[in-house]
Amino acid sequence: MKQARAGNWLFGGVGAALATTLVVGFLSLGGLHAAERATAVPAPGVDNALASGPLQTAVLSGGCFWGTQGVFEHVKGVRQVLAGYSGGAASTASYETVSSGTTGHAESIRVIFDPAVVSYGEILRVFFSVAHDPTQLNRQGPDEGTQYRSSIFFADPMQQKIATAYIAQLDQAHVFSRPVVTRVDPLKGFYPAEGYHQDYLVRNPHQPYIVYNDLPKVENLKRVFPDIYLDKPVLTRDNNVTGEVAATLGK
Repeated sequence: MKQARAGNWLFGGVGAALATTLVVGFLSLGGLHAAERATAVPAPGVDNALASGPLQTAVLSGGCFWGTQGVFEHVKGVRQVLAGYSGGAASTASYETVSSGTTGHAESIRVIFDPAVVSYGEILRVFFSVAHDPTQLNRQGPDEGTQYRSSIFFADPMQQKIATAYIAQLDQAHVFSRPVVTRVDPLKGFYPAEGYHQDYLVRNPHQPYIVYNDLPKVENLKRVFPDIYLDKPVLTRDNNVTGEVAATLGK
């Protein structure tokens, strides 16, 4: 379970407002460094060309879904990002159960995107560069356990090919100082998380965990990928995916 749930992951009994002030102050002075830093990664050598067609999905896990959802809600061409669980059974897809680390689930996001605006490979480029650290095994930042693992859940053979080739490309180029540990697994199901988790970053911008771990990711997206950065986030409550499209996606 995320240590931030009780608001004491960094400052013990200090109140959330004071904790936020301290975090922002330390960051501005360089006394603390955000848990996640951007890494410049090359474009994938294997990718789909931009082309009109039905909306597509990417299911990814890279630590706490508050941050990964918050990042992809700012990517042009993304129509909806839903926080949820993937990798386990439907019967265990609840926050308290997944937090035990025994369900096979990872905190994940389902990104629905327009392939005429952004490609699957570009989605993965953001994932590897600013959304999380793909060299951390079964953890991200302060969160530990297999539920915080780095994974790509592919929906079809082409997604598998793009993801596998991209990981090999990054390792061969020694983009990171350590090997990429991201798993590439078949998508067997995606189960939306509880409502209070959706759009959490946008709704709780002053929460200390968000300030320290996740807001820097959004700033990195804006700095590293200005051409695809979307200033106004696409929120789940905006109903950007119609019922017809949602039914076609089957999730």
